[in-house]
Amino acid sequence: MNHYHIFETARGFCGIAWSDAGITRFQLPTRSAESTERLLLRRLPDGAPHEPPPRVAEAVAAVKDYFEGRETDFSRFDLDLQGQGAFFEKIYQAARKIPWGSTTTYGALAKDLGAGPEAARDVGQAMAKNPVALIIPCHRVLAAGGKIGGFSAPGGSSTKLGMLEMEGVKVAPPEPAQQSLGF
Repeated sequence: MNHYHIFETARGFCGIAWSDAGITRFQLPTRSAESTERLLLRRLPDGAPHEPPPRVAEAVAAVKDYFEGRETDFSRFDLDLQGQGAFFEKIYQAARKIPWGSTTTYGALAKDLGAGPEAARDVGQAMAKNPVALIIPCHRVLAAGGKIGGFSAPGGSSTKLGMLEMEGVKVAPPEPAQQSLGF
């Protein structure tokens, strides 16, 4: 059974779920506790509300720090990614090493794993299915050319951009498709 806890941060209400093995789900902030709980329970139908044990309470405190704009490293928290494929687990392990204020691309992450450029799409799929967004910092993985790419959390790519900006990352607007002749 998974337990979960809904809590307030400076950016809204988050949700975290855990098993005996580690954190299983994380819900990025929404405007209401009810909305966060509804989104979390969509992927955790057997979840039961519970006060977090100390190791999960530490993760909750770290999330609150993050949304206060304080540099935070989530790599110390145990995760329970049961049901993820072996390659996705490798992708998630690599993504957890991307530090605050840094980014990489889907292709570069695939290359770091020893895979070819065709695996960039697999990296993108893993990021889209990330069950613990923020704790596995998928928002730090960009599309080719430093483009923002997609983000499956509420608010989409604008949420991703906001999180990166909070970390001090500047994502340049896309180059115009046509150049001015300068007349």
